[in-house]
Amino acid sequence: MPDKEPVGLLIGAARRRMKRAVTDRVKPHGLTAQQFWALVNIDEADGSSLGEVADRLRMDAPTASRAVTQLLRRKLVKAEGDRGDRRRLRLRLTPAGRARMPPLRALAAELRGAAVHGLSGDEEAALRGLLRKVIANLDALIRPS
Repeated sequence: MPDKEPVGLLIGAARRRMKRAVTDRVKPHGLTAQQFWALVNIDEADGSSLGEVADRLRMDAPTASRAVTQLLRRKLVKAEGDRGDRRRLRLRLTPAGRARMPPLRALAAELRGAAVHGLSGDEEAALRGLLRKVIANLDALIRPS
């Protein structure tokens, strides 16, 4: 039976477990899972736009916007104008946001590592490629070309 489990079921189960692991670990930091990943992403790619954060996190724009809005309200992130495009805002950590990052970086590394623990480099690369294909297949159902 395990070989016949639907792929979508397995992906959903993996997603739920990842979300639970993230939620349990970031709750003591006063963050939601979405806020945590947005904050880590802004730290890793300083000066990103909201759209770039959403794309890298594979989140829809409204979800990313809600997470970033909360980080802005809590003064962990600031939005600065883009010199090259007045319509675009660039997201950067505030001093308070930077001060919170060391344990959050370690937590992100732990969570990312746990997801692929026991996989060889080749298996991890193959899994990434296969998941991208699954995502593209499902995108085609959502947004037919």
